Amino acid sequence: MKGLFVSVLARLKRLGADYADIRHERITTESLLSLDGEVEGFSTDTSAGVGIRVLYKGAWGFAATNAVNEALAMKAAEEALAIAKTFSSVNTDKVRLSETEPFVECYSTPYKIDPFNVPPEKKISLIAGVTGAALKEKGISSAEAFLEFSKAEKEFCSTEGAIIAQTILTSGGGYHVIAGDGNDAQVRSYPDGHHGLFATRGYELIDELDFMGNLPRVLDEARSLVSARECPSGARDIIIDGPQLALQIHESCGHPAELDRVLGAELGFAGGSFLTIDKLGSFKYGSPVVNIYADPNEPGGAGSYRYDDEGVRAQRVDLVRGGVFTGYLTSRETAPSIGGSSNGSMRGEGWGGLPIIRMSNICIEPGNGTLVDLIADTRDGLLMSVNRSWSIDDKRLNFQFGTEMAWEIRNGKLGQPFRNPVYYGTTPAFWASCDAVCGKDDWRIWGLNSCAKGEPMQVSHVGHGASPARFRSVQVGVGKI
Repeated sequence: MKGLFVSVLARLKRLGADYADIRHERITTESLLSLDGEVEGFSTDTSAGVGIRVLYKGAWGFAATNAVNEALAMKAAEEALAIAKTFSSVNTDKVRLSETEPFVECYSTPYKIDPFNVPPEKKISLIAGVTGAALKEKGISSAEAFLEFSKAEKEFCSTEGAIIAQTILTSGGGYHVIAGDGNDAQVRSYPDGHHGLFATRGYELIDELDFMGNLPRVLDEARSLVSARECPSGARDIIIDGPQLALQIHESCGHPAELDRVLGAELGFAGGSFLTIDKLGSFKYGSPVVNIYADPNEPGGAGSYRYDDEGVRAQRVDLVRGGVFTGYLTSRETAPSIGGSSNGSMRGEGWGGLPIIRMSNICIEPGNGTLVDLIADTRDGLLMSVNRSWSIDDKRLNFQFGTEMAWEIRNGKLGQPFRNPVYYGTTPAFWASCDAVCGKDDWRIWGLNSCAKGEPMQVSHVGHGASPARFRSVQVGVGKI
């Protein structure tokens, strides 16, 4: 596609464009679903096309086409330029881009087993075997298992001279089981509650997750919840496990650190952010043990890549250091508003999505000790596991999260389980109450395939590295914020 790209970009320059880039993507996906021992879905899909951005006198234009030939690519380019010209005549806030090196490079996700080369029969046997085995167990009313794989082959060129090719491979899956007694039903998920766990890895991830090996524990926990007591209400010390803490980071740190939200670009759809620019470098976001960073280079992270969709090299940025808010996720357009350069956080959903600021891998640094140590150090509290529900306001300040399960902690030991646990609070007070984060042995990247943002909505893969952490005197159970 290089020759076509060079031709299109050269024409845009001749027509007066100040800057332009063109992004070609070919995306292959495969999804499998099993319900109660039967295969409910098996689909494959391939989508390819080009998206073209044009900057003209401080205004953007964007157009895309799924017909990849010179004539139609030229037509889309001219449409993008026409849109930019129209907006440039009325917009007063002119776009200026931060500098970036025009990289020329190829990159591919490291993996061991290409999931698209794994026989369909093996994948079907795995998920149907899990749900079929679960349904045979006493007290289990339903089971659902799923696998999903995607391969995005991306090419990027710009009028600044960038020529970048990337192949991003993502694998993921998981399952839910539902236990019931006719009066109540409870769900337990593995390995996470959000359509499984995703990573930029191959089928080896699915093998390592050991669906069948973990099934007995998941079934036992689901059954125990049916007869468990309701989670008590009041202020309690809580330990949040890795997958739940990953979602907490996602909603109460990742989204509010997106600089386009801060500047008002998301107000009409997903809201803004309490992390306004005046807070950068001084605001106490959490306790001194809270260190949160973004890094698209994390090995295996669902949000990992080498270059973003503006051709900016992926880089680590501290969002919170020692409890103080220190950084945003930025683009070439937004970074100058805080006197900086883009940290490579722009991505679009496929070839037809206009790139916007997205989370990559937003992680909390591990602390010390293990989950066993942390439980032993807790006199009276709760261990809360795997997300079931969440709600957070449009500034990402007030929240309520429900988890699938909780266990009582008494004098350093786990006790009885509780069903329907909920905790709630305000973001800065909550993170200020964090007094311990477990160490590297309990830390892992939890990946999601369903982060939604923008209008029209775009869905992206993101990762969150986390280990269990303790929060003091948090409101749990039924109550009001």
